[in-house]
Amino acid sequence: MDTFGLKIIASDKVFYEGRCRNLIIPAPDGEVGLLPHHENMVIAIEVGIARMEVEAGEWNEIAVGTGFAEIVNNRVTLLVDTAERPEDIDVRRAQEQKERAEEQMRQKRSIQQYYHTQASLARAMNRLRLAQDKKWNL
Repeated sequence: MDTFGLKIIASDKVFYEGRCRNLIIPAPDGEVGLLPHHENMVIAIEVGIARMEVEAGEWNEIAVGTGFAEIVNNRVTLLVDTAERPEDIDVRRAQEQKERAEEQMRQKRSIQQYYHTQASLARAMNRLRLAQDKKWNL
């Protein structure tokens, strides 16, 4: 099977650079699967879990923040706020962030603060969901 070039760039580092056989990313309207020689396009990425197949049958999961994916000439570039492996997630800290965000949601705040808190809660819950499944072998 063919592969394509994949580069995942988080706000603080290049998370991954190499070849990939299949990539599934969380998008606003559901998950989007990318295979080699995909049509050129730009796709928005939502907070969620991306899955990539580097070797046949070897799937790796990544907690990603918002961003976008650019597909051009059999190369995919993901630009995201955050990208984390399951083993890099501090479950206790993520649980504290979730509880803090839930408390802030209960308080009456401005609409801007509400959306900011809602995004923090989504990131914390995503990290916790991925940390529960430690199947990582990248």
